[in-house]
Amino acid sequence: MPHMHVEYTSNLQGVNEGALMEALNNAVCSHATVADEADVKTRIAKLNDYRIGLNNAGRAFAHVELRLMAGRTPEVKKELSDRIAAVLKAQIPAQNGLEVQLSVDIADMDKPCYFKGKL
Repeated sequence: MPHMHVEYTSNLQGVNEGALMEALNNAVCSHATVADEADVKTRIAKLNDYRIGLNNAGRAFAHVELRLMAGRTPEVKKELSDRIAAVLKAQIPAQNGLEVQLSVDIADMDKPCYFKGKL
């Protein structure tokens, strides 16, 4: 915890996945409520199969979901959402002829149901 899931459509050109994940981790790990940077786990998926509304033509998206242990205030969640949105805006290159939708969602994880262990 936290877990960050990044998805973006395959028609977005020039996405540097490594740089995007590094920037996202820097934005989240540097927040005062993240006690241990090693707890932040990020993964990324380039989507080949997707639908945007009724017509994919000329449309693309990048979405980040950050899942946090429940208990953070709405203000903290908003700060994290704003940091992630700023990274998306900086890291997703402008696309000629594409309307690109950027989105962020902060979701609570249920502490009694969450398992974390080490080998």
